[in-house]
Amino acid sequence: MKRYLPFVIVAAVALVTLGSGAMLYRAKRPQVLSMPENRSLGGKSGTESMHIRGNPDAPATLEEFADFQCPPCSNFAGFAEELLKQYDSRLRIVFRNFPLPGHEHAREAALAAEAAGLQGRFWEMHDVLYREQAVWSKAPNARELFESYAGTIGLNLDQFRKDMDGEKVRERVDSDHALGDSLGVKLTPTLFINNHPVDPKDKNPEGVRAAIDAALAGKSQT
Repeated sequence: MKRYLPFVIVAAVALVTLGSGAMLYRAKRPQVLSMPENRSLGGKSGTESMHIRGNPDAPATLEEFADFQCPPCSNFAGFAEELLKQYDSRLRIVFRNFPLPGHEHAREAALAAEAAGLQGRFWEMHDVLYREQAVWSKAPNARELFESYAGTIGLNLDQFRKDMDGEKVRERVDSDHALGDSLGVKLTPTLFINNHPVDPKDKNPEGVRAAIDAALAGKSQT
């Protein structure tokens, strides 16, 4: 588990430094709003990408706005797997695309994940993109690698290529990003637990677990 720590929050053009296993963040961070009930899991629209891992009816929901080219997001993806094992049926995780403009291939990676999702393989592509992040992030032609990953996870390549260039996947990515913009999301990963933002100082394994535990305790009292 130590290999997942720490995961940090970064801005599009900000540089961060890891120290003493702590999560660092900008002192003058933007305010992130709570998730409106009508834009959460119960209020999805046709263009929103709702990618859920875990029990769909879990009492606790961790919603993540992430960038596939963001190294801290890659670290968090590994930690998220541990959370799902730990909390089992009590937790679901929702992924939302928030590619940062400073990352050259981030948007194309999001399109690749959504194109895979149209063939029912979003999470498989999600996992490959993070596992191979160091490779495709530096590639002159990331698209070729995305297509090779699509073949590896068993997608119809012709359909995958068509969907990557199609309007539907662009709408899904743009819908997620617009929701993040409306909430004041600027950094990745940005986390919400039961619609409430996780404070940057709590974006470490202990803080995230404490927030999940508090959400579960609140649910059990209602």
